[in-house]
Amino acid sequence: MKDDLSNTIQKDHSIEGAKSLLWVLTIINLFNYLDRYVLSSLLEPIKAELGVKDDGDMGRLATAFMLGYFLTSPLFGYLGDRFSRKKLMAIGVIGWSLGTCLTGVAQAFSFMIFCRVLVGLGEASFGAIGPAVISDAYSPKRRNNAMTIFYLAVPIGAAMGFTLGGLIAASWGWREAFFITGLPGFLLAGLLFFVKEPTRGESEPDRVSAKKANLSDVWALTKNKHYMLAVAGYIAYTFSMGALSFWGPAFLTRVHGMSVEQSSLFFGPALILGGILGTIIGGYLATRWKTRSAGGYAKLLALSVFLSVPFVFYGITTNNSIHCMISIAIALVFLFQSTGPINTILVETVSPVIRSSAMAIAIFSIHAFGDLWSPELVGRISDFYAGDLRMGMLLLPGAFVIASIFWAILMYAQNKPKVPAT
Repeated sequence: MKDDLSNTIQKDHSIEGAKSLLWVLTIINLFNYLDRYVLSSLLEPIKAELGVKDDGDMGRLATAFMLGYFLTSPLFGYLGDRFSRKKLMAIGVIGWSLGTCLTGVAQAFSFMIFCRVLVGLGEASFGAIGPAVISDAYSPKRRNNAMTIFYLAVPIGAAMGFTLGGLIAASWGWREAFFITGLPGFLLAGLLFFVKEPTRGESEPDRVSAKKANLSDVWALTKNKHYMLAVAGYIAYTFSMGALSFWGPAFLTRVHGMSVEQSSLFFGPALILGGILGTIIGGYLATRWKTRSAGGYAKLLALSVFLSVPFVFYGITTNNSIHCMISIAIALVFLFQSTGPINTILVETVSPVIRSSAMAIAIFSIHAFGDLWSPELVGRISDFYAGDLRMGMLLLPGAFVIASIFWAILMYAQNKPKVPAT
């Protein structure tokens, strides 16, 4: 099996201009996550100024974002398999940048809900189409490494959102934080028109048909066992990651008595260091393990998430602030190891002609059943226990265990020898 895998990925069929395309998409992806997570560092001042009383209502801001994100991702995925992907991504970047800027002028909580829906709608286009474009630009030999670079923007962008949000709010106010972080997106959208867009399946060793996807192709994803197992684990993983990233700064502020600025300054560097280190380690190990077995990517997913569980649990339950921060930082290293490999699995387990749709269905699923409702659920549990946010956060380790179980089953399924047809 090892020889077959080595032969399969021996040649490099990456397109000309792949590096330029990758870096442009990575920079845009960084601002994608920056604009998404700047809100998390500003929850307490927003709650105070707008007169929001319950944590559950604040969690609804995350729910609003996810509604815009996951409801439109299947549409953008389907369009991305049929029309110009650069134009669709540019529309998305402009959309989320506009929503971010408008959040800064919100005078009512209901209008802020609308703004977060708009941010989610814009990010849905880029999130569904960007990974598929990279997959078409890079050969299987280099694809996971390219995906790892692309998804390094997740921790860096999220960390910048946490850090800049807290620092700008401390100096000028929370509204200015949304203006300053949202405006660059309008310029970034124009960069897309200076890079080459690959054709669908262009970098595959055996060039695929240029036919456009239809609904029957998309429906066939439900019968793809490997794809469905990957998505199932991703749902549980996203459930916990969504709530952890949303409530993390507020958890440190409320449970451990830190200021908004202090909690942001911890989460920012922790996400950068843990995220970069974890993503690089995960990408490196997954690429090596993939050359040894078909389930190498899934092995990395299952093991890294499982190893994060004791650190997440201890970080939530300890009363020692230093221990809490150290445990969360270590957990982030393990959790971010899955970032590149899971998205590589999603595009490699399906036909190139439906990669945008496959990513869109995955995005729809992980948010509809994952972090669409986990931040609000954590907030509601906190309200039930008189504002004890720790009780709500205790949901998270269990969901990470479920994710590791699904991905372990995927590893077994991919490593299982195929029975020759008779």
